[in-house]
This record gives sequence, C-alpha cells and structure tokens, in this order.
Amino acid sequence: MDGSSLYDSDFYAWANEQAALLRAGKLDSADIEHIAEEIESMGRSEKRELVNRLVVLLLHLLKWRYQAPLRGNSWRLSIEEQRYRLAAHLRDNPSLKSSLGASVEDAYRLALIAAERETGISRQVFPTECPWSFDEMMDEGFWPEG
Repeated sequence: MDGSSLYDSDFYAWANEQAALLRAGKLDSADIEHIAEEIESMGRSEKRELVNRLVVLLLHLLKWRYQAPLRGNSWRLSIEEQRYRLAAHLRDNPSLKSSLGASVEDAYRLALIAAERETGISRQVFPTECPWSFDEMMDEGFWPEG
C-alpha cells in the first residue's frame, strides 16, 4: 500500500511511516503533499487553542464583572487557570502573538454568546467590543469590578 492510500485508511500507520521516511532522509518516498497539509492543520489547531482559551477567560471575566453577587472560588480559579494556560501556550507558540488582536475579537464574540447562555443576561447588556486589553486580561492583579 502506498503512503497516500495508507493516509486514508490508517492515519496512525501513515504518520509513523512518514516519520521514519523523513528521519531516514527518504524524501522521494515521503507523502509530501499530505505531510504539508498535516503541518498546516497543526498550525490552525494551535490558533484554535488560543481562541478557545481566550473564550473561557473572557467568559469568566464577563461573569465576574456582571454577576458580582455570584462570584466564587470556581470563577476565580478558572480565570487564574486560563491566564496560566494562555501564557504557556504563547510561550510555546510565540508567533501567535502577532494574531492576538483578531484572536481576542473572535474569542469575545464567542464569549458573548456563552455569557448570554450561562447568565441569562441579554447580550446587549455587555459591551459590543472587548472592554479589556490582552495585557489587562492576563494581569494577575486585574479583576473587573462592577
């Protein structure tokens, strides 16, 4: 079975085969097109991870700000965890910093939907654009007050 067919029928076996071919320097036998697609897919996955972490952070910051009487340890810990995970993700993928503006915008739109669903507060109550800079969101001392 050639590498391309294996790609469609047994991805795990294909991946191991391709890694072995690359390590052996057998580029002429490697499934270059699919390897390139997978590498690009990995990059998109890292960006999605950034946005997903931002959504969780923004959701809890919105809840912290707009549902002050319900503040609790769970929200505080979630905010702290996402700050840590975001910092680590950006350390591992520093080139993602160049897309932070767009990522925050995308994440905020999703966080608004989640905030409306989880709080029952109309989306129109929340600011239409993210009210915090990335640096504020990541600041351990920043807790949005009402």
